[in-house]
Amino acid sequence: MNIGQHQTEADDCCTVALRQSSPEDIEINKKNYICFFLLSQPGDEIFPTDENGNWIFHQTNLCATWEALEACKDAGLVKSLGVSHFNRRQLELILNKPRLKYKPVCNQVECHPYFTQRKLLEFCQQHDILLVAFTPLGISKDRDWLSTYSKPLLEDELLNSLGKKYKKTAAQVALRFNIQRGIAVIPKSFDPKIIKENFQIFDFSLTTEEMKSIETLNTDVRVVHLPMLSDHPEYPFHDEY
Repeated sequence: MNIGQHQTEADDCCTVALRQSSPEDIEINKKNYICFFLLSQPGDEIFPTDENGNWIFHQTNLCATWEALEACKDAGLVKSLGVSHFNRRQLELILNKPRLKYKPVCNQVECHPYFTQRKLLEFCQQHDILLVAFTPLGISKDRDWLSTYSKPLLEDELLNSLGKKYKKTAAQVALRFNIQRGIAVIPKSFDPKIIKENFQIFDFSLTTEEMKSIETLNTDVRVVHLPMLSDHPEYPFHDEY
């Protein structure tokens, strides 16, 4: 696929997103652009398959796709650009791209006390890229995405013990842990009570010793492994980080 085709697809994505914005959103924002566009998994189908049920993989050119998104930013269709599930090699591919205009402002990846992403975090911080914690509580309801076994993070003895100390839940302690590491967290819930609790993490702080204790929980094992995509040429999880 040439850059022109990537540009058309990127323009279409931005345009469709704007058209699908509710009238209330448009009225509130008074803007005709997307605040933030995340490069993750483009396409009309999330996991397209052929007539035999096999996954269809696009031969992705990440640099060409990024140039198309940069053009969207230049055109005023989007304010900020980011990536999702990128490993160090893929980030370096973008950062070292000739004539790079805009580097990713963030990289959204799985990150929680059982999978702390220390090396990737250090790399992103060195390049002023914000790490955003996807699945920050080590939970995913989509069984097709999961590793074979995932120990329940919210049942962890240490997290619950600290929760009792601060009158917080294990989930709030886990979220606070990443916040203090300079990581943004995006927990998902449809329960108003839990959504409120997820915001109530700014009225306490973990000590240096407690942060170090939580870091020892790291197992370097992913919850979200996306095994159905492991044959994709840009599958990010074959690399160490």
